[in-house]
Amino acid sequence: MSVLTLKDIQKAADTIRGKVIRTPLLDARDISQTLGCGLWLKLENFQLTHAFKVRGNMNKIGYLHGRCRNGVITASSGNHGQGLAYAAATANIPAKIVLPEASPQTKREAIINYGAELVVAGSDYHAACEHAHALAEVEGRMYVHSFDDPEIMAGQGTVALEILEDLPEVETVIAPIGGGGLIGGLLVAIKETRPSIKVIGVQTTAFPSMAESVRQGKCASVPEGKTIADGVAVRRPGQLGVEIVRQYIDDVWLVDESDIREAIKMLVKQVKIVPEPAGAVTLAGILTRRDQVAGQKVAAVVSGGNIDTDLLKEVL
Repeated sequence: MSVLTLKDIQKAADTIRGKVIRTPLLDARDISQTLGCGLWLKLENFQLTHAFKVRGNMNKIGYLHGRCRNGVITASSGNHGQGLAYAAATANIPAKIVLPEASPQTKREAIINYGAELVVAGSDYHAACEHAHALAEVEGRMYVHSFDDPEIMAGQGTVALEILEDLPEVETVIAPIGGGGLIGGLLVAIKETRPSIKVIGVQTTAFPSMAESVRQGKCASVPEGKTIADGVAVRRPGQLGVEIVRQYIDDVWLVDESDIREAIKMLVKQVKIVPEPAGAVTLAGILTRRDQVAGQKVAAVVSGGNIDTDLLKEVL
């Protein structure tokens, strides 16, 4: 039996309904002809906190209500931290967020603005995670994992429910992979509803942790790399996500830094939306493998829009 079920995701949809934005699925006609497929973009950059992560956090806070008297804590590359800070504030729960030293300033400022306490520690996500777990033990806070958590994953899976409602004829759904929370939720929602729909995940060549886990048949780690897509810079995916991905995934694509930059430019200049690098990896994948989706109706998740302004200027 799967660690997550369709009923879990449907329950999450009820829990977060009216508390998050039902984001648009944009018919990207301006670039569909260039790509050779019908492309629709699920614009989670228009979500509260400008990323899909608030869905899972709203579901988790609903589940935890009354069980975390000393507050919650997490480690994050940025978007999960923003989502937890926002969700905790709606329930008057104290939140502490640990970000790695390389985290963008825009994400740091947002976390503080949402009312959470910010701690910067560690060279990368995994080092920040170790620090956050230590603080959780000392302070008696409830640790909320950014992806290896069934309630978080169920909330992220609501993205797929909306795609299926808005584009029932979709043939392929493409999503970013970091730790596996989003892709895990999407896979269960789609494969337990419409198993004929292909689901493809996209990672960077700098952090191919899920691709390596699929290859090895178990949860695997990769060395620390360097990428502008901090939202998917995860050296070791979550066990729950790996189990689901191994069961359901159709393919995992890898993209390099130049692909991501090209995708950001295309989305800004031709579609007039601003993604963060992790949100652009899906289009980057299509740009490099357009023959694999030629003639299909494709929905690609733009997972967030929290891009550092200096990076945006550099890319453009």
